[in-house]
Amino acid sequence: MQRIDWNILDENARAQALARPVRARGDELRTGVARIIDQVRADGDHALRLLTRRYEGCELEALEVSGAERAQAERAVDAPLRAAIAEAAARIEAFHRATAPQPVRVETAPGVVCERMLRPIARVGLYVPAGSAPLPSTALMLGVPARIAGCAEVVLCTPARANGQCDAAVLHAARLCGITRVFKLGGAQAIAAMALGTASVPRCDKLFGPGNAWVTEAKQQVSVLPGGPAIDMPAGPSEVLVIADATADARIVAADLLSQAEHGPDSQVLLLAPDAALLAAVAAEVERQCVLLPRAATARHALAQSRLIEVADLAQAVAVSNAYAPEHLILHVAEPRALLPLIESAGSVFLGTWSPESVGDYCSGTNHVLPTDGHARAWSGVSVASFQKQITVQELSPAGLRAIGPCALTLARAEGLEAHAQAVALRLQSMESAA
Repeated sequence: MQRIDWNILDENARAQALARPVRARGDELRTGVARIIDQVRADGDHALRLLTRRYEGCELEALEVSGAERAQAERAVDAPLRAAIAEAAARIEAFHRATAPQPVRVETAPGVVCERMLRPIARVGLYVPAGSAPLPSTALMLGVPARIAGCAEVVLCTPARANGQCDAAVLHAARLCGITRVFKLGGAQAIAAMALGTASVPRCDKLFGPGNAWVTEAKQQVSVLPGGPAIDMPAGPSEVLVIADATADARIVAADLLSQAEHGPDSQVLLLAPDAALLAAVAAEVERQCVLLPRAATARHALAQSRLIEVADLAQAVAVSNAYAPEHLILHVAEPRALLPLIESAGSVFLGTWSPESVGDYCSGTNHVLPTDGHARAWSGVSVASFQKQITVQELSPAGLRAIGPCALTLARAEGLEAHAQAVALRLQSMESAA
């Protein structure tokens, strides 16, 4: 990890220090994804089988996971994992139910009632990666809020292994969320199938879930097609920023950094601290712990583009964090809650020594599908609201229109929209005539 003193850098160097790893989004990626989308549009299920053979190395007769395969998966999941998935699902449900939007009814003036109704998105498509490691936790993070929102149809795509089978734990998590339609599809072709629809895969109104560069590019491309689906958020490789002071345990800080570095070679981890001795101790711990990891090679790739940044104080650390807008922010400081009011941009925040980011990934109850790549400046993580539409309603009595109609008339005429004004004026005149 590169060691940096923030206060000797000029603005250009600071921007470079906070730059995400360069990822391929060049012409080759764009055209490759566009070609896959065109193939699926033209040839439907046939294209999906060909693409699955090419990219996943397996032959598929049926694209959808059968009832027999789901039953086999249930038998394959051992009792401890089954219990852990159920435990995590219960906490995810508790948090997401408590934070779900509620209908609202407000009288904004006498005789003027405004309401907000909530309606589920009818059909949603969930993508659960299974590249270097299957992610049953992602099935929970997407499936639980979709169920709470009341989506009528939930479609899940996850890649099959070379034997043509999907991960048993992912299928079990999907069943626990009430998801019955699962397809053995991965990559850009899965996104294209859910966006466009095929003979087997239903066309979805909104797509959710993380993925590699091909998946991310496919989500962005289908979202701008005429009549294309909405997407949950721009997403990219996992990242964490840690703020630590002299009270932090270097071993634990190093473990938190490595827990994100092992996600993938293009992940990024940053440590900000006003204590040079701590930075040195963490660097040594990262080296010591990394060699013990099964995914050490992956972590080393990520660490090569990660940073240890010395700052003047914790206030400056928070300012730097807000500029970076991390997906995950861990506060390893003596009084972490004191910093919370200063945090402006972060996907999810973890307070103090006993709050590892790992529990947010799995079982604290919050959602782990979060904005990356600085998008936390404007985007939020997945929630029940992500699976709902909010529809406003207004109802005016005659007295209500008399009260606010003149305001509408003035504004409509100021904007040069006389038909707008007349829609109000005629009603007011009608009331006067009746009186």
